[in-house]
Amino acid sequence: MPLVLYNTLTRQKEAFEPLNPSAVGMYVCGPTVYDRAHIGNARPIIVFDVLYRLLKRLYPSVTYVRNITDVDDKINARAKENGEPISALTERTTRMFHEDIAALNALPPDIEPRATAHIAQMIAMIETLIDKGHAYAAEGHVLFSVPSMPDYGCLSRRSQDELVAGARVEVAPYKKNPADFVLWKPSSDDLPGWDSPWGRGRPGWHIECSAMSAQYLGKTFDIHGGGQDLVFPHHENEIAQSRCAHGQPFARYWVHNGHLMVEGEKMSKSLGNFFTVRDLLEQAPGEAIRLCMLSTHYHQPLDWTNEGLKQARQAMDRFYTALRNAEDVEAVGREELPLEMLAALEDDLNTPLAIAHLHELAGALNKAASPEEKARAKGRLLAAGDALGVLQQDPEHWFKWSAAGGDVDEIEIESLIRQRMEARKARDFALADRIRDDLAARGILLEDGAGGTTWKRA
Repeated sequence: MPLVLYNTLTRQKEAFEPLNPSAVGMYVCGPTVYDRAHIGNARPIIVFDVLYRLLKRLYPSVTYVRNITDVDDKINARAKENGEPISALTERTTRMFHEDIAALNALPPDIEPRATAHIAQMIAMIETLIDKGHAYAAEGHVLFSVPSMPDYGCLSRRSQDELVAGARVEVAPYKKNPADFVLWKPSSDDLPGWDSPWGRGRPGWHIECSAMSAQYLGKTFDIHGGGQDLVFPHHENEIAQSRCAHGQPFARYWVHNGHLMVEGEKMSKSLGNFFTVRDLLEQAPGEAIRLCMLSTHYHQPLDWTNEGLKQARQAMDRFYTALRNAEDVEAVGREELPLEMLAALEDDLNTPLAIAHLHELAGALNKAASPEEKARAKGRLLAAGDALGVLQQDPEHWFKWSAAGGDVDEIEIESLIRQRMEARKARDFALADRIRDDLAARGILLEDGAGGTTWKRA
């Protein structure tokens, strides 16, 4: 079946037909780098990584662009609060972002443009909007004129009253209309700024993505992605700027992941349920976090729970156990995705169904009798894991993962296992059992098999 995606612009699932099947383009809004990524930030990273992996299977060339917003008032405020240079803050938090999402097995985008490297493109786009009557300068600012675009609001489908209400935080005397939004703003000497026809200043947030997507994907491209919270005003304003500047359609398919809750409540520092990706990586392996995220369909709200993460980790244990039991054979056919997995992902990234198939494939591997059957089943399981970005490590490495600050190291565990083997040979079963029980109490489970004793962390 063809790839089908839910298009926010049309409010329906549509068959994906790229502008050029030989060169698919996708743009996803990236982080504003002033702090560590939280788990709400992680959801679009994982969702669009799965879509990227699928597109790369279906088309010969895919260009995935995900930006870094490194000029923003939140960044300015945090740098001032920390007493550090803005450049030091953005470099440090960008590095942390890359480390955290790599631990979630997210592939790097093909292009990762930084806003500060594209100021010239933003200024040129703003000048075009002014020339075409869609923007105006006022008191060192440049604003987009919302009334100049008759169908403004086509993505979010908000009424004019709702649009004005959404813009009230930016109401200012220099605006011609309350809904008009900032393309360029003046900068004082202590803030980042660039020379422009309107004086020294910096760009508004929305113009950044319009300029960078045009630079790398063209004025019209295939897929624009992001979280549902970006539909209005960010993506709405991107559409307005880009269509009015270029006189042609912008992104053809708008794909948005749903909101994230934590234990049934909105994530909030005041509620004590605010978690960064790094917080979770100190509790569980990245692949378990990833599988937990994918257990809910991307378009639906996700309720993040400790129980859900526990179940995801148990599922990963099962998959890796099947692979560990098949270590004696080389996988065959790993490059070929099982048809049932492909069908699930082509149906608007139905990852819950894909995970169900992953369980079936692990079961088939466990039941495989001959070496040939086992090799094919192993290849199918690994291929399915590749599509979801899991099962990317050696099974022994998975089972020996430990959270930071774990109190038992691998050398000690192996030593105790040898002591237990010697005790069993000496028929000192009480000592052997005591070693097993002591390790179990410390979260280390031993498994005896024909090939010897293996261990994993509980």
